Amino acid sequence: MNTKSNKPKLFDSKIIFPAVIQAFKKLSPRRQLQNPVMFTVYVGCILCSFLAIDSIFRPHHGSTGFVLAITLWLWFTVLFSNFAEAMAEGRGKAQADTLRKAKRELQAKKLASEDRNSKVTLTASANLRIGDIVLVEAGDFIPGDGEVIEGIASVNESAITGESAPVIRESGGDRSAVTGGTQVLSDWLVIRISTNPGESFLDHMISLVEGAQRQKTPNEIALNILLATLTIIFLLVCVTLLPFSIYSVDAAGQGTVISLPIVIALFVCLAPTTIGGLLSAIGIAGMDRMIQANVIAVSGRAIEAAGDVDVLLLDKTGTITLGNRQATEFVPAEEVDIQALADAAQLSSLADETPEGRSIVVLAKEKYGLRGRDIHELKATFVPFTAQTRMSGVDLPNRQIRKGAAPAIESYINDQGGSFPANVRHLVDEISRQGGTPLVVTENATVLGVIRLKDIVKGGIRERFADLRKMGIKTIMITGDNTLTAASIAAEAGVDDFLANATPEDKLKCIRRLQAEGRLVAMTGDGTNDAPALAQADVALAMNTGTQAAKEAGNMVDLDSNPTKLIEIVEIGKQLLMTRGSLTTFSITNDLAKYFAIIPAAFASTYPVLNKLNIMHLSTPQSAVLSAVIFNALVIVFLIPLALRGVKYSHVPAVQLLRRNALFYGLTGLIVPFIAIKLIDMILHALGWF
Repeated sequence: MNTKSNKPKLFDSKIIFPAVIQAFKKLSPRRQLQNPVMFTVYVGCILCSFLAIDSIFRPHHGSTGFVLAITLWLWFTVLFSNFAEAMAEGRGKAQADTLRKAKRELQAKKLASEDRNSKVTLTASANLRIGDIVLVEAGDFIPGDGEVIEGIASVNESAITGESAPVIRESGGDRSAVTGGTQVLSDWLVIRISTNPGESFLDHMISLVEGAQRQKTPNEIALNILLATLTIIFLLVCVTLLPFSIYSVDAAGQGTVISLPIVIALFVCLAPTTIGGLLSAIGIAGMDRMIQANVIAVSGRAIEAAGDVDVLLLDKTGTITLGNRQATEFVPAEEVDIQALADAAQLSSLADETPEGRSIVVLAKEKYGLRGRDIHELKATFVPFTAQTRMSGVDLPNRQIRKGAAPAIESYINDQGGSFPANVRHLVDEISRQGGTPLVVTENATVLGVIRLKDIVKGGIRERFADLRKMGIKTIMITGDNTLTAASIAAEAGVDDFLANATPEDKLKCIRRLQAEGRLVAMTGDGTNDAPALAQADVALAMNTGTQAAKEAGNMVDLDSNPTKLIEIVEIGKQLLMTRGSLTTFSITNDLAKYFAIIPAAFASTYPVLNKLNIMHLSTPQSAVLSAVIFNALVIVFLIPLALRGVKYSHVPAVQLLRRNALFYGLTGLIVPFIAIKLIDMILHALGWF
């Protein structure tokens, strides 16, 4: 799902035409009842339709053309609201169609046991169940979600993530999860299936993207209650207007009784129909923006929580730093030539395929002119790194070179009958204090010096943390490094705080402590050991490359497996809240102009003094009412792009941004209706309709 190439345009013909059809399908009473505000408008439309039909046969109830015009524009109001929701859903379905292409009926090589060489039975992927063991070889598609229990292979996940570069999947660790529909490009994997048919991660994503399981968030529910309350108040006001008008005409002895179509028009214009018509579209569009960022949100609640987050817990490796330590310097021991240290360090790393090992070779080549040597010509025997020895190296004729952690090298030196120099121990401590990782190099029993490895802080990350600070969000770096190293990286990256020597229990305690202080906490993780903390966090971003346990514990899954995406998610969440708040402000303030349009039109004949409220100098009472109704319908259309795109977000404190948006959209909602209603009135008058 490549967000660059497959991102739907705002008004794509493939989305617009189905949305128009859906707008009519959503006219069923059951669908309309889901939106209380628009349901009252819907009832008003039905009532006006009967009045319009009646006016054809009984013209004394009012101008047939006027009642028909009111009826049509009220139906347009409902249809435009349905269209906005259908547009938002259509954008999500376009993404779902892209995901659905990744689903295919596959033949699976089911194994009789976990042994790769056990009996193979071909079966349809639809017949696989949780716990089944399958073999997937180069060129095969993975038949279902699962965990790699044996093997290592490169996998093409472009059907899911849109990224063309293959990824490595292997047994053990945090990169053992695989997704059905992706393709193995090389080698082989033995996979234990973790889902039943129809319950795969891809199936889950499709249903979420289509919005079938979208639940309203607490904020959205609260806003719905507010809008319903306002609607009930205006409904009661409008219901009493007819008997009040009858009484007023009888008491004043002049004027005409307000007609039922005008009462309905007044109610529709006074009720918060603008935000009521766009509220569902705003929520669905928020999830759609997450999809465009290649993030699957399990619920709208998670997106909304992201907008309220005030603490971010970020893993150091791969999030704040590039994830691969790089050799930056050779520091020789006393009386050792730096060229000799560089030569030994490079020789010990020629067969080391880790990023650290490759960086040592490159550093020796670029800084000291040491070219790579022919391994066979050297008659070298390479010693691989193991967790037990904590070092690696090479054996050459008359030379034994090792590099590794200081304690491991010291133990090796002692076994060789040598001694570990005090000045090298000082170098090791100094490099650690500065946030680096020291690798000691020794030849035979002589310590040559230290290689400084450094976590490279990502470019621009400090500025991003500064932006978050402006937004009132505290950043905390989590790392298993010692306190000295953690403090150095934290200072360089610009995070507000750090948690060093962190265990899964420490992460969980940290989140609970922050939540007890009333903070909303977001966290990212990819390992099984992250699952408890992810489950506890208010916003939990799991990596798609991570374990099944991590993905199940999180309420969001990042298909790109980019931990820094958490920062973007917070911005999307805040944008959703700001969009909803801004349009609510606009909706409430734009009612004022309608008061000045409809109230004089309805009662000025009975109470001439009310003509002073006709500050827009609208041509006729009927034109005033119809102009207000037309504006009420069209404003939804003009606000659809804003509801789908969201209010532009900038990195300023939330209170300042809310105040600015409230001022802008409040004033706009106050001024624009006066201008628009007057223009519509002038057009109607010029056309000679009233």
